[in-house]
Amino acid sequence: MIEFKDVGVRRDGRELFAGASFQLHPGHKVGLTGNNGTGKSTLFALLLTRMGTGDTEVTLDKGEISIPDSWHVAHMAQEVGATTQTAIDYVLSGDEQWYEINAALNDLSSVSDDQIGVLHQQFDEIDGYRTPTKAAQIMAGLGFNTSQHELPVEGFSGGWRMRLNLAKTLMSRADLMLLDEPTNHLDLDAILWLETWINAFTGLVIVISHDQTFLDNTVGHILHVEQQKITLYTGNYQQFIRTRHERMAQQQQAFEKQEATKAHLDDFIRRFRAKASKAKQAQSRIKQLERMAELSPMMADNPFSFRFYDPANMSSPLIELTDADIGYSDTPLLYNANVQVTPDTRIGLLGMNGAGKSTLIKALVGELGVLKGSYNVSDTLKLGYFNQHQMDILDPKATPIEMLRRLAGKTSDAMLRSFLGSFDFRGDRIDTISELFSGGERARLTLALIVWQRPNVLVLDEPTNHLDLQMRQALTIALQGFEGAVVLVSHDRELIANVCDELFLVHDGQIDEFDGDISDYGKWLAEKRKQENTSDKSNGKKKSKKDNKKFVSRETNDTQVKSQANNKAATAAAKAAQPTLSKEEQRKLAAEQRKLTAPIRREIEEIEKSLAKIADKLASLETKLADTELYEESRKADLLVLLNEQAALQQQHSDNEEKLLLAMTTLEEMEAAVK
Repeated sequence: MIEFKDVGVRRDGRELFAGASFQLHPGHKVGLTGNNGTGKSTLFALLLTRMGTGDTEVTLDKGEISIPDSWHVAHMAQEVGATTQTAIDYVLSGDEQWYEINAALNDLSSVSDDQIGVLHQQFDEIDGYRTPTKAAQIMAGLGFNTSQHELPVEGFSGGWRMRLNLAKTLMSRADLMLLDEPTNHLDLDAILWLETWINAFTGLVIVISHDQTFLDNTVGHILHVEQQKITLYTGNYQQFIRTRHERMAQQQQAFEKQEATKAHLDDFIRRFRAKASKAKQAQSRIKQLERMAELSPMMADNPFSFRFYDPANMSSPLIELTDADIGYSDTPLLYNANVQVTPDTRIGLLGMNGAGKSTLIKALVGELGVLKGSYNVSDTLKLGYFNQHQMDILDPKATPIEMLRRLAGKTSDAMLRSFLGSFDFRGDRIDTISELFSGGERARLTLALIVWQRPNVLVLDEPTNHLDLQMRQALTIALQGFEGAVVLVSHDRELIANVCDELFLVHDGQIDEFDGDISDYGKWLAEKRKQENTSDKSNGKKKSKKDNKKFVSRETNDTQVKSQANNKAATAAAKAAQPTLSKEEQRKLAAEQRKLTAPIRREIEEIEKSLAKIADKLASLETKLADTELYEESRKADLLVLLNEQAALQQQHSDNEEKLLLAMTTLEEMEAAVK
């Protein structure tokens, strides 16, 4: 096991840990959490230093760390250098023992006859003949196809190099595995596969992640770093939140902030429940929102407090793709796409890696023209588009306030600084050039610039990459309150479940509404993989020995491609011929309902604001009434004034609560009548 005894660490003159004591055992799956800058990466570096590896040496100021001498550690680094080594060889090098023996067996010039026998015995003992198959399975799980195995590492983009780095780490015969943000560059399919792999791993895993669903599904312990303390909690992330809440509630000030956050989240639950149908997707969203109420303590000390401005004006539809073939050059990837984005649209796009989600996104925002069919946008369209490219094109030499000033014109510096502060750009960070920012800071700045421009359609392609848990939660709450349309691609299942009203599946060249929620998609995906594995095994039996090579040729059979294209076109034509319910009519009905109920919803909002103001005044009065001097005979007149004011406010509060109940009942009846 790993044991920390009263460990203290300082770096750059700042105390990170003081009196840290805990034990981690083989088989434990541990989530390492804490705000940015609290020392999570330092803890990894400390473990690597104690095990004689790692690039950064960290020394103890006090205490002891005990780690078995026989343990081997695997660490997922955050950078992968360019190399001409093939992808499969790079992944195989993660199994150092196999790699060394295999290299020796492939070059026997410096090996004696006696050593050859020993090498073969060792190779057999480590099950070396199956190791290349294991590497191929890991690569497949992370989204690589066999035609990419022989490509050089330097030929892959940065995100795909990180996947290769993760694959190499997973190949290690490690007792301790340290994974730093392993899901950052993965799509949802790969994340689901990684969850299965981690759960099957027999060693100790410590993972840093900002994906709370991933943590819930993989870890049984949380190691939380906060205020120079490291606390070990038993249970997954949800259980950690509840336990931490109980501890924080002992401090009155923290408790009051948590309750305020809960009230804000309860408001969303109440609003959504009032207009939710009994559809499976809607009920799933309500359950997720109820879960968010339990997670509210994480927002108590959240530095992010932004919201999306209400759009200036909107018409319907805002974006429309009709019978569109979408692809590159003259080769369609998607056929007969019909997507309509109205002010009420909240779509989550699902699909396997390479199915065409990003292609569809590019078509919706106008970056990619349609090959057939039509693409139309409203004159009132004001697009807010977030993807990795937007982050990369930030002016590297400009500060956040300079970039915002270019959009804001004559707006005062005080207002701009206040706005940037809601995204946690404060103090020196407001005046720091963006090339010095971390990935998370660049993502926050990009979102801030989008919010300022008051879009009426948000198209978000993996917006949570690089964002920590607090920013993800703040983004979720902001999107729930957004009055415009949302089209979302994300591997963050919490975000999809809490924001999207409908899910579309991009698969086999088609775009169809997905009948189920985000958890059902995981089941669908598992079934598809099962079918593909069965198909692969069947095809494998038909191969001749000549075709059964270690690597698959990258050459493409033109006849096969044409056949697949013809099959997709035939499938699309068959689907187009089938009678379907009109999505346009459904959206028009939703828009009509929204218009009819707008006055009563505004009334509810005004009553709630009034209740909040009365509650603040009552709280202020209670503070005054707690003054013992007020009850002296000489202060009797002052006491009566305050008591009368309190009684009047309490009556106003009661009257407003009755109005709110009546208004919400009216809203429910109106929406039920429309349906």
